[in-house]
Amino acid sequence: MVFQRALAGLYLVAFLAAALQFRALIGERGMLPVPRFVERVPFRRSPSLFHWHYSDRFFAVCAWAGCAVSAALLAGLDSLLPLWGGMLLWLAPWALYLSVVNVGQTWYAFGWESLLLEVGFLAVLLGNDEVAPPVVVLFLLRWVLFRVEFGAGLIKMRGDACWRKLTCLDHHHETQPMPGPLSWFFHRLPKPLHRIEVAANHVTQLIVPFLLFAPQPVASVAASLMIVTQLWLVLSGNFAWLNWITIVLALPAVAFPSDPPAVPDAPLWYVVVVLAVSALLLGLGHRPVRNMLSRRQVMNRSFDPLHLVNTYGAFGSVSRIRYEVVVEGTADEAPRKDSGWREYEFKGKPGDPRRWPRQFAPYHLRLDWLMWFAALSPAYAGPWFGALVERLLEGDRDTLRLLRRSPFPADAPPRHIRARLFRYRYTTWRELRETGACWERTYVREFLPPTRLTGTAQRS
Repeated sequence: MVFQRALAGLYLVAFLAAALQFRALIGERGMLPVPRFVERVPFRRSPSLFHWHYSDRFFAVCAWAGCAVSAALLAGLDSLLPLWGGMLLWLAPWALYLSVVNVGQTWYAFGWESLLLEVGFLAVLLGNDEVAPPVVVLFLLRWVLFRVEFGAGLIKMRGDACWRKLTCLDHHHETQPMPGPLSWFFHRLPKPLHRIEVAANHVTQLIVPFLLFAPQPVASVAASLMIVTQLWLVLSGNFAWLNWITIVLALPAVAFPSDPPAVPDAPLWYVVVVLAVSALLLGLGHRPVRNMLSRRQVMNRSFDPLHLVNTYGAFGSVSRIRYEVVVEGTADEAPRKDSGWREYEFKGKPGDPRRWPRQFAPYHLRLDWLMWFAALSPAYAGPWFGALVERLLEGDRDTLRLLRRSPFPADAPPRHIRARLFRYRYTTWRELRETGACWERTYVREFLPPTRLTGTAQRS
């Protein structure tokens, strides 16, 4: 089934990001260490393998095992196993990724984490080539897609007034968390076209989702419209795998002309398991429904520690001004304004005004995303920014691997680090031609004064 192979590909991306980034983020010496988290949060609130044992080596084994299982599913190994074996194989990445998300703290507090887990759990119930996809599971997949789109549409209409005035895209492409290589061009589209984009978005998210439950070919047309909309969003920004998993969710609703292969009747135990679990999920579904109907609707929240049923939504409000935190270091013993401050370059977030954004999605650059939140308010950075600065002052190699470029070698880190807040805006067509820069930035204020290691950690 195309849906399952595509989902396995997204699992692979998610586990790869975990394997390559965890040491600096949540490792034993990470900015938000897992051992410290599991000491204060009980297993029942965040079920995870790492409550029983944690070491960086064990986490790496789990993450790379997740990559291996995802690659096997992508290659279709589940179709070579008996039905129960295929289901267990699909259960493995769900359990492993649940263990990661439930100890990931703020680094994993994104809606697409829960969405991957909710959809991944439903994939277990689809079985393999030995049985036809159960109708009730296909319905549940459409139900998840409905909640993703309709919930996002409602949060927009209840949130920022610019969505109702059709003006949000005058700002969104410039202020979104991580622009892509085409975002500058999307921002420079004529404003009347931006109005059409917003209006089309409202239709796709508030009206089209109901058509998913209509007979064919209406349901196929509805799903296809959603796929086209998501591909438009893929081109306009870097939203990790949010857009891609929404596309994957829409695939089962599209009816492709073909002769269905003959399959034997499903075994009784399988029918019982599918119906029992589906009934449980439908029963839990009242929570996101109540949330969508509430005037105090929240977005991107899980209603159970297993992330079986969740609520989704994105960009209920849109920033009008883009701020960026620029991190700099100096080797001078006594820092001054005219010291040789050198800037750290991040992989995805804007930095050097002349550096054009790159496409990273569906891969998720977690530190870059959190730096965007830090620029919105220092409160978002409180739990981890101090640890980031400390690791840079130490020349921590795992942390430096999260960056595009460090101006200091790991064995000769800076003596002081400072952070400054800048306002960024896209250049105009004329400025782009004259300077070659896609951004123009203006200093706003100090974010963190010059800081150095103190006490026993201080370098001589």
